[in-house]
Amino acid sequence: MSENSAPTAAPGRLRNRLGWALGVLLAVVVALTFGVTTASARLSFGPHEAQYDVTIDQQITLDLGPLGALELDSPLPLGLGARVTVQEIPEDVDALNDIDTLQQLSDDAASYLQFFTGPQATVEDAARALIGDALWRAGLALLVIAAGTVAVRALLGRARRTELARGARQHYGPVLSVTATVLVLVLAVSVSVVRERREQAQATPVTTVFDDTPLEGARVTGRLGGIINTYGGLLVDAYRDNEDFYAQADDALVAAWQDWETTPAADDSPAPEPTASTSPTPSASPSGEGSEPITLLLVSDLHCNVGMAPLITSMVELSGAQIVLDAGDTTMNGTSVEQYCVTTFARAIPSGVDLVTAPGNHDSSDTTAQYAKAGATVLDGSVIDVRGIRILGDHDPKATRLIIEQQQDESYSSVARRLNEVACADPDGVDLVLFHNPRIPALLDDGCVPALFSGHLHSRTDPEQIGQGIRYISSSTAGAQENEPRIGPLKGTAEMTLLRFDPDTRSILDWQLIEIGTDASATVHDRTAWPQIEELPAEDEDEDGSPTPTASPTAG
Repeated sequence: MSENSAPTAAPGRLRNRLGWALGVLLAVVVALTFGVTTASARLSFGPHEAQYDVTIDQQITLDLGPLGALELDSPLPLGLGARVTVQEIPEDVDALNDIDTLQQLSDDAASYLQFFTGPQATVEDAARALIGDALWRAGLALLVIAAGTVAVRALLGRARRTELARGARQHYGPVLSVTATVLVLVLAVSVSVVRERREQAQATPVTTVFDDTPLEGARVTGRLGGIINTYGGLLVDAYRDNEDFYAQADDALVAAWQDWETTPAADDSPAPEPTASTSPTPSASPSGEGSEPITLLLVSDLHCNVGMAPLITSMVELSGAQIVLDAGDTTMNGTSVEQYCVTTFARAIPSGVDLVTAPGNHDSSDTTAQYAKAGATVLDGSVIDVRGIRILGDHDPKATRLIIEQQQDESYSSVARRLNEVACADPDGVDLVLFHNPRIPALLDDGCVPALFSGHLHSRTDPEQIGQGIRYISSSTAGAQENEPRIGPLKGTAEMTLLRFDPDTRSILDWQLIEIGTDASATVHDRTAWPQIEELPAEDEDEDGSPTPTASPTAG
């Protein structure tokens, strides 16, 4: 009996296992299909909130409601597309009662230009959010299928399952044929629907307004078509002017750096004269005496001018900087719709380079969290070690939206005392403090902090001794000027500063100013020795810590 049943049992077990495997595979396919085709995310589009949804029409559709829609062929596989439903501009983008409508419209137009200047960040953020939502939905669907399967099996009972399995085996061929036929029909209908939708979309003529832009080949429907044909050229011209300006500035920066490198004094490492309070500062030695200096790039007050992102990338790569210090005000209003700003800047930093930021008064917890998610290390009042450099800093306690200072959760004098206590209590010491607002002079009173780097004023103050430390105030890397838009070609000189840090003596060797002019020119100044701390009475500043502006030793 057993000899005759053994050959029969083996194919039965194999068939059962194959059935289970196919069932699991089908469940996974169904779950993934459900997850992908129903994925959605709420993000931003320019100054707007927006709903992103996956579609199966092979189109990227920008739905502007009653105005119409803008359509592009989708680069996604398997007939997938996406619909972006543009919604309202959040009130907190302006968060002001006394800003007139014309000012709001001007700011919104600047945000549109800003988006089209750096759309990659928004696209990548949307893709990441949709993929995450699709996986979550697929996992949930798979869990429901598994739970449903277990429940059905329990309700049927063993006897009924055996009976159904026996019947299925007897009608295996017809069942398989019917199943295959249904699948083929479903696939054929799906392909037909997608093809019909694609043909309907392609029936709309392509607008030529967006030629040579990321939206080239777009089709516009509804009233939006007339608006774009009439006024779109103005925005596209602004986009092209913006692209041309920063491309020219980037080329000028590369050329200026190469010219500086070829000058005889370019590789000299100025070392300050030792004083009674300091030890000699050695220069980097090619022969291996002492460690190589660590290069840092300081930027500040970027204010969403994403046009400067490629220049920051170039400066990091040209100088070999290992650390980028962002002294804050990376955004304009600290709203969630400015995610593409912080994402663009974070991704401008080459792989392997550390990005450290101290949020400013125009940043917020929302944009700071987005910056951190994109790769930035956000200072939070504690000491961090970055490549052996011990850095302390924190967010600016004041929150400003446009020009209105809305709230302040801590006084600057309190911040100075708190950070000073942290620095003095740290057993390994602090090498520098990064804090947006420079008006915290008490921080440098007793020598626990040797250097303070700030921004905020949109005007540079060269390194100067305050108390028992050196303070340096960076100008705006966006060329920000009062009452001028931060978007488009520079309205003022943009500045970046290179610093070289000696890891052996744990001191800054020198600083080097980089300027980008309003004519897209670039100037690379020579390195200047970092001043040494002397025992001097604290009498060089006002009581509130306002800096005494000093002229650049190189610019004159």
